Order: sequence, then C-alpha cells, then structure tokens
Amino acid sequence: MKKGENLAEKLFNKDVMSLDTYIMFKLKEKTEQLKPDLIKRNRAPISLSMGAPTAAPPKELLDKLKEVLDEDGIHLYSTPKGEAYFRKAIAERMKNRFGVELNPDTEIFSLMGSKEGIANLVRFLITPKENRLEKDIILVPDPGYASYLQFVQCSGGIAYPMPLTYENDFKPNLDEIFDKLTKDGYNPDNVKALIINYPNNPLGVSTTKEYAKSVIDFCKKHEILLISDAAYCDLYFDEKEKPFSIFELDGAKDIAVEFFSLSKPYAITGWRLGWVCGNPEIVQRLGKGKSTIDNGIFKALQKACAYILNSEAGDRYIEEGNKNYKHKQAIIVKGFKELGWPIDEAKVPHTTFYLWLPIPQKYSSAFDFCADVLEKSGVVLVPGNAFGAHGEGFFRLSFVCSDEQLQEVIDRFKADGFYFNK
Repeated sequence: MKKGENLAEKLFNKDVMSLDTYIMFKLKEKTEQLKPDLIKRNRAPISLSMGAPTAAPPKELLDKLKEVLDEDGIHLYSTPKGEAYFRKAIAERMKNRFGVELNPDTEIFSLMGSKEGIANLVRFLITPKENRLEKDIILVPDPGYASYLQFVQCSGGIAYPMPLTYENDFKPNLDEIFDKLTKDGYNPDNVKALIINYPNNPLGVSTTKEYAKSVIDFCKKHEILLISDAAYCDLYFDEKEKPFSIFELDGAKDIAVEFFSLSKPYAITGWRLGWVCGNPEIVQRLGKGKSTIDNGIFKALQKACAYILNSEAGDRYIEEGNKNYKHKQAIIVKGFKELGWPIDEAKVPHTTFYLWLPIPQKYSSAFDFCADVLEKSGVVLVPGNAFGAHGEGFFRLSFVCSDEQLQEVIDRFKADGFYFNK
C-alpha cells in the first residue's frame, strides 16, 4: 500500500470511497453524543429529522402477519419478482387508487423498499467512465432526496441538478437545464435518466398533471428514462392536492417506471416492501439484475401486505393518518408563525409530513443554524443543503412526533431565542 493509504482506500473504487455516511445517521450519531448533556439541561432530544411515521401499523395488518406465519412453506425462499398474490394485489391497488391498468406478470416487480430499487436501477443504467465529461448522467431534483446523489455518485455517474425553487414553482424547465448542461461541457446524449419526486422530499410539494405530461414528452423526445419516485403518494390531506400516478397520463408507460413504498402509508418502514411498475422492458431488465442480488421479500410480509393494500382497514388507516398529519402541521405552522417565520398558509403544501422553511436572518449557513438548535435546544433539524446546493438557506423538519413534543419544540425555540428576525 502507498504511504498513508489504508486497506479500504487500496481496495474500494474511488466513487465508493467518496461517499459519506447518510445525513440522517450522521444526525443520529451527533444527537447521541450530545444526549447526556441535553438531558441534564432539560433539553432531551426531540427529533424532527427522520421521515418515518411513529404511529403503530394497522392492527389488521399485524394480525394478518401473525396468522400467516403458521402457513406451510411461508419461511422458504420467495422470488425477487414477488409472489403472484403480492403482484396481483399491487395491480389491483394501482387500478383502485389511480385507475391504472398494469400486467402483474410483466409490469410489476417487488422491491425491498423503493430505495433499494432506485439504487439498483441507477447502478444498472450507468457505465463507469474515467473522463468526467464523458460520464453517464442522471438528472436529479435539487433539493431532492439525499440518496439520489449518492446512488449516482457511487455508480460512477454524474448527478446533474434540476433546481426546484420558489421562483420556478418547483417545476424545473428541462430545456433550460439541457442548455446549461451543454454549456458546462457535458454531452446531452449521455443523459440516461431523469428522476422526479412528487410529492417531494424534502419540500413537501406536489405538482400538476400538466407539468408531469411535459416531463414525459421531454423524456420521449430525448429518449431518456423517466424515473418517478412516488413514495409519498398516499400522504395528503387536501383532495385538491391528491397525488397521481404518471401512468394516468398518455405515453408514460412508453418511457417511464414508477416506484412505490409501503413504508410511509402503513408505518412499516422497517419491513422494507415496495414495488416498481411501468415500462415492461425496463421492469424486467431491472428484475433480471436483481435476481442475481437477492432472493425476494419474506413471504409472510408479502401476504400480509397483499391483504392490507386493498382492504377497508388499510384505506381507513391512511385516511386517519392523514387527518393526524394535517392536525400536526397546523400545530407546527402556528408555532413557527408565532416565532416570526414568514409562512403564507395559503401556500403551505398539504402532502407529506415535511415542512421546508428558511433559516433565521442572522444565519448565513443552514448547517450552523441546525447545529445551534441541536446544541442549545435539543431539537434535531436537517440543514437544507444536505438535499443539494439549492437547499442552502433552508431547513427541513418532519412533524411525525407527538403533538406535545411539537409544542415543546416551539416552547424551546421561544425560551432559547430562536426567532426568525432576532
């Protein structure tokens, strides 16, 4: 080994070596370090960072899981594709929820969570090259889910940002992005795919069918794969902002795949279930690659989730959960307005459980603000630039904890002097 080089540096490729720990785990580690002192100061940590429901899953889902655990063969290998009953339930759900027809044999494939599926798809799309300007490109939202950048980066590609800003109403102009990409010295022919994520993490915003159709048309024109991350499609509390599937729009299946997760709507983040659907050629090719990597999801989980996907109990659980998120959002919005934040309630999105806010005026760095809040008040926030360069100057909070904890956050901000204008 070279002097100063460790074993990992010698063995791993440079793209993997450039990766850092995922932001949520870094925040968790930092919080644990500070926890003893915070407790002494009556500032026990309150996490508004992780995007994970804290409620219990539907009782009917848990009961179904317990029931099927005794079935013969339930503990044997499944298949990466997913059991037929799981894929058929997904097809029925897509029909019931979106009016979308899908073939469960060719247009649906099970995933160990949508994150795993997107990561593998990106890896399979990119052919690593040494010359930066010749690398394959994936267009990613900025701000966007932090893992998109890491998926592309460790696969040897370029994650080229699509700015989502208040000025463009969180709808990037793709022609302008292609022009900028060319001026930056990249070849547009190297763009393999484009990722959209509505409802969006971290912004909480949704989009319109008109804009989504323009993205479909753009991708068809340039022969780019459209990857739609619909992990938050069931988290909404205003019918006027009800999320849709891109497959409700003409031409989408020609060029697109869409990823779904059961983690958020049913509060089963640790179970790791999701699916990809859409263009059969892409779905099946992704599936062939996955068949060399994993042996599928535990069949008991598939059977239980196949039940809940199209049940009255499942729909009722989602509806009640969304009412709860609406109530929690009202608490946190009211509190931050009292602290001087310039929130126009008419423009606050009614999807997901995230709130995206500017940092106070006296700060120039989102990281510095979030670090101060953690160290002084014990509240865990996520700096906006963790989601991309266009997130600087903002922070994200997740309102999934108890109502009492949300109010405690506001009380601590007031007591510790965290006002927008002071």
